[in-house]
Amino acid sequence: MGRKKRPVKILISSNVPDDLEPITDWLLAENYCVSHVDLLKAIARVREFKSDLIILNIPGAKNVDDLVKKLLEKSHSAKIPVLLVVDRSNLNDQISAIEQGFDDCLLKPFAKPEFLSRIRLHIALRRKDEDLKMVKEAGEAAARAKTLLLANMSHEIRTPMNGIVGMVDILKETRLTKRQREYLDIIDLSGENLLMIINDILDFSKIEAGQISFEPIRFNLRNEVNEVVKLLKYKAEQKMLRFGVEFDSKVSEWVIGDPLRLKQVLINLCNNAIKFTQSGSVRVLVKLSKKTHGVEVVKFEVIDTGIGISPENQRKLFKTFSQVDASISRKYGGTGLGLAICKRLVKLMNGRISVESAEGLGSRFYFTTSFEIALSDSKLEKDLVSARELMPQKVLKILLAEDNIINQKVAAIGLKKLGHEVVLAINGLNAFEKFKHNTFDVVLMDIHMPEMDGVEATRLIREYEKTKNSNHRVPIIAMTANNLKSDKEKFILAGMNDYLGKPFNLTDLVRVLNRVLSE
Repeated sequence: MGRKKRPVKILISSNVPDDLEPITDWLLAENYCVSHVDLLKAIARVREFKSDLIILNIPGAKNVDDLVKKLLEKSHSAKIPVLLVVDRSNLNDQISAIEQGFDDCLLKPFAKPEFLSRIRLHIALRRKDEDLKMVKEAGEAAARAKTLLLANMSHEIRTPMNGIVGMVDILKETRLTKRQREYLDIIDLSGENLLMIINDILDFSKIEAGQISFEPIRFNLRNEVNEVVKLLKYKAEQKMLRFGVEFDSKVSEWVIGDPLRLKQVLINLCNNAIKFTQSGSVRVLVKLSKKTHGVEVVKFEVIDTGIGISPENQRKLFKTFSQVDASISRKYGGTGLGLAICKRLVKLMNGRISVESAEGLGSRFYFTTSFEIALSDSKLEKDLVSARELMPQKVLKILLAEDNIINQKVAAIGLKKLGHEVVLAINGLNAFEKFKHNTFDVVLMDIHMPEMDGVEATRLIREYEKTKNSNHRVPIIAMTANNLKSDKEKFILAGMNDYLGKPFNLTDLVRVLNRVLSE
């Protein structure tokens, strides 16, 4: 059975209702639901009435430009066509209506066949749009359901598999005959291969379902890369391969990012390199690609002397369930998901992944990702001690407006370590709302934020303080990578007290806090 069509609803707004008497009768005769409202109510009822079409008739109306603009904005965001009634003889009004954003004109005096054909056309287009939206939503729901089912199945399979692999390890510690140990090694190898396939499917299904999360934390980049090498070194040694890492001294040792996802990509690439290399070496290179405003773009390369990949087969890489050919799948195994997972993870880390290879000459897989530069342990402790010495004993309640999650964590963790209370705002508008409903000692305001930037938020805060007749202005400190004199002057004119250039350390932050609080 097909989907039952709901009745067509037409909203009519007119400051001269008598003009539209004939067309109302025509619409009712077509079994359309018709509702007459004034312009203000039409704006309010666009969504409530769930209109399929709006007819507007405002000849000679004054001071309604803003109202018309609001009606068009609301109706277009809901994909509802708006038709303007205009005089048939006035071509300029017809052109002006289209330029303003109306979907069509209804020409007066009305001719019934022409009028109804225009109405039917727009209703048909509206219904077609609804149908396409429903098909899209149904497709997305089916994809989500499939992905979640896949994830649940993988979990269910993974639980008993962990039991099998675990018991095999325990059984290996018991007294066994040579033949029993041989059989057990086969079970162990098969279990590990099956678990690897299940893990690939689970990871891919999580990415597809949008369930992969990234946790930016401070970590030692060199240590994490070395851990990957340690983890796979035994596998490389079994094949008599040289396996190691070369670390560019220009790359910062301490960074902020997600080490778990970084290692997941590196393990996958190194595992592949070892799998497809019969002799020679596998090398991991870590290089500095770019460094700006406290952020480093780091390039990771995994180079092997393995079987290589032809240009034709390189095009198949990074695609879901894709391997270069069936013979490789039979010989080396795998799901064909590993590189697809790597590509998705690297993309989620705002990086790119690629390959350079030639048959018989090995391969070079490389990817980039960005890290915020962090202080080393010794520098962090020194900075904290220095900041504590400078900081007044008073506990401050600080509003931190910052949209970047990493920057939020860096500033908030440092301030909390100094004993202050921190309230986070994710954009300028959010900061203004939180300022209205709380009392703060100081505001740290990032400049570039979505929805509303720091300059506009500061202006709103200063205007709000005036309405409250407050003699005390809460100090606002701009946090910005823009260090031009003109930018600084703009911040001060907007009502900010001071500015802090990015990247900054705790001591820099405390000095600025002391400066504005003393003033």
